[in-house]
Amino acid sequence: MTKTAMIVEDEIFVALDLERILIDAGYHVVAIAADRESALVAAAGCDFAFVDVNLRDGPTGPSIAETIARDHGVKVVFVTANPSQIGDADCLGYIRKPFNDAAILAAAELATTGQALRGGSELIQIRRRGN
Repeated sequence: MTKTAMIVEDEIFVALDLERILIDAGYHVVAIAADRESALVAAAGCDFAFVDVNLRDGPTGPSIAETIARDHGVKVVFVTANPSQIGDADCLGYIRKPFNDAAILAAAELATTGQALRGGSELIQIRRRGN
């Protein structure tokens, strides 16, 4: 399976840290988007996305997740300090900020293979439909 990711994050240092983790692990990052408009433009070229809740244009992360999952089949993992704001957005789960490399890599593996890296599932709050 393709290992192509998008990062939806308006804090540049956080976005660059996510990008570094993914690239070092062999993933291809197609875009870093800081708002809804740029995320929707880039979504067609990715398999999964790490999405923050609060972005440059407000708390648009959950609506971005819904749109890119529905329209492009992108698997979404939120990376946020505000998981209570996710609501019912279609996602695999979330990682709380501050995050570590192991949590990001476990979530990327979950998004690409359907299984978190060994020992990584406790680092991600996995959401099941209906939760």
